[in-house]
Amino acid sequence: MQDYDRDFMKPGRSVSVSDRGMAATSHPLASLTAVDILRAGGNAIDAALAAVALQCVIDPHMTGIGGDCFAMVSPGGGRPVSLNGSGPAPAGIGAVELQALGWSAIPDDSVHAVTVPGAVGAWCELHDEYGRLGMDEILAPAIAAAEEGFCITPRVAHDWAAYGHRLAAHAPAARQFLPGGKAPAIGDRFRNPALAATLRRIAAEGASAFYEGAVAAEIVEVLQALGGPHRASDFAGYSAFATEPISASYRGYELLECPPNGQGLAALMIMRILDGFDLGDASLGEADRIHLLAEATKCAYAQRDLLIGDPEHMQDAIEDILSERSIARIRDKISMDTASQPQVWDGPLHRDTVYVTVVDEDRNAISLINSLFNAFGSGIYAPKSGVLLQNRGSGFSLAEGHPNRIAGGKRPFHTIIPAMLMRDDKVVMSFGVMGGQYQAVGHAQILTGIIDRGLNPQLACEAPRSFSFDGTLSLETTIAEEVRRDLEARGHATAWASAPHGSCQAIWIDHDRDVLIGATDHRKDGIALGY
Repeated sequence: MQDYDRDFMKPGRSVSVSDRGMAATSHPLASLTAVDILRAGGNAIDAALAAVALQCVIDPHMTGIGGDCFAMVSPGGGRPVSLNGSGPAPAGIGAVELQALGWSAIPDDSVHAVTVPGAVGAWCELHDEYGRLGMDEILAPAIAAAEEGFCITPRVAHDWAAYGHRLAAHAPAARQFLPGGKAPAIGDRFRNPALAATLRRIAAEGASAFYEGAVAAEIVEVLQALGGPHRASDFAGYSAFATEPISASYRGYELLECPPNGQGLAALMIMRILDGFDLGDASLGEADRIHLLAEATKCAYAQRDLLIGDPEHMQDAIEDILSERSIARIRDKISMDTASQPQVWDGPLHRDTVYVTVVDEDRNAISLINSLFNAFGSGIYAPKSGVLLQNRGSGFSLAEGHPNRIAGGKRPFHTIIPAMLMRDDKVVMSFGVMGGQYQAVGHAQILTGIIDRGLNPQLACEAPRSFSFDGTLSLETTIAEEVRRDLEARGHATAWASAPHGSCQAIWIDHDRDVLIGATDHRKDGIALGY
């Protein structure tokens, strides 16, 4: 059994504990809203949809209805199913035409980076399949926040100020999100009545209110005015779709991830590689664990970047990639004393996301993630509808023969990955880690902390983090200087992180006592809240 006690003399958080229902999100109002929905008779899916819809209003730089969504659902504690709510590139786009513009990559603020937003379709699909309450009740908190206003919390204000410059090139977005020419400060009130009206339409009419009619028409008009190839037919034909989770074993547990076009496969590869090392060995120091994670990350991400794209265009079977034969070849190359050659990333950075998990009294569980990609997405805004559009298309490759090469109707490589952990055919944890490229590594760090080191989920969230990416081993500043020197001696090029690595929310299901244990990351404003 995990130790849930802590030293109350030290800064930190206790785990949240409840027996009926629990929600964990990166924003306190979202967690409160989810619990309110549960107490009003809604189930976990209703609560998660209410929370994420609210965050699309109160976390507009991180997520929005103009973005994408992936989810994993365990109905009544049963075998999870997953949902792909990522949208495709418009039918009229192609790599050759973009290369003719002199591009080797798609700029993240270009109209050509805008793919069809899949979030609303995913929400409605989840609601139709699993929801209990009406969509009007589910979306009411988000509508009220958009219409009446809400107060800006500290981390939201920090990020808004840091990334508000991304809106400068798009006057309609700048007018809405930079009132008076600047980002709102902590405690300021902010409103978006146009978004409230669109959410009210979705509540009344479902997904067609977004993908057809006035909202879709305005979005297409805005995109076409900027030179985009988008057409009404690109939106009208959209639907999210169910998928079968992919999985890998780790020390008696089973980690479940959504299949490609997401990077959940990379998380499974990291765990499979680490499964060959005893990370619970008391003789291992922090530098040893960071080194092993860095080496596994470099190997897994090199494979990820070569192989993952729209599943209809992938050439390598997932079973082959995760096979012991393939993984053993990777493990055998890892030395405890010497860092391997760094992997250099030449694609876009994937930054901004919100993650929500909810478990209800019937032990329905949902793991859901929603994103605009970069901060404020593309910066392109449809003012009448209040919709800020994502820039997922900048995640496509232009390289000939690559499975992630852009083409009309194709879904791009995604970093956003909800997850669940099982043991003895039962879901024992619903969790996710925000943080773009870091997310697959974040899953590994949380799981090794819990499984190998015996940390409870909250302590696993609070543990110092590292991330080997783009040739540098980035270390959070809570890691000791002597650990950094040890890593440098092994050949790692280290740097102190300029910002925290990701943010985790998790709910552990203690089946023996029928108790829920919640955790949330101090790196955001959020809270795990039960009743």
